Amino acid sequence: MNRMLKPRALGRLALAGAVALSGLAISTQLLAHGNVTPQPVDTSALPDIKPDNDTWLTHNPYRGNAKAIEIGESAYGQNCARCHGLQAISGGIAPDLRLLELGDSGDEWFVQRYHHGSSHDGKVYMPPMGEILGQKAGWAIRAWLETKHTDD
Repeated sequence: MNRMLKPRALGRLALAGAVALSGLAISTQLLAHGNVTPQPVDTSALPDIKPDNDTWLTHNPYRGNAKAIEIGESAYGQNCARCHGLQAISGGIAPDLRLLELGDSGDEWFVQRYHHGSSHDGKVYMPPMGEILGQKAGWAIRAWLETKHTDD
């Protein structure tokens, strides 16, 4: 039996297919940005922070450290990319971290936001990650971010 689809049924089928494909495309993009729950970061390969890991520094002790940069890239992908974008390229919702100043002035802003988060009028825009991931992970992320810096 040879049945032809009527134009109206064909249009509905095409619309349903388009909706299904766009839903799939969006869901794969969301998954690419990582999980909402903070993921642990193994910083055991990094030297301890002096005088102790609990005293927060205002400058990055891991600047230029290849192992810290490697750990920072992974930590960023698991914990920061969801809001700040893959490879630190923001989609406009959260600050583009490639634009952070290099050196101590950028470190000061970074550690303030990373450690304490950001909220305005009772709304949390960034949760405080310092107590969750720790100082070593934060500075590793910052070391990696400096490799992505741009003035554009």
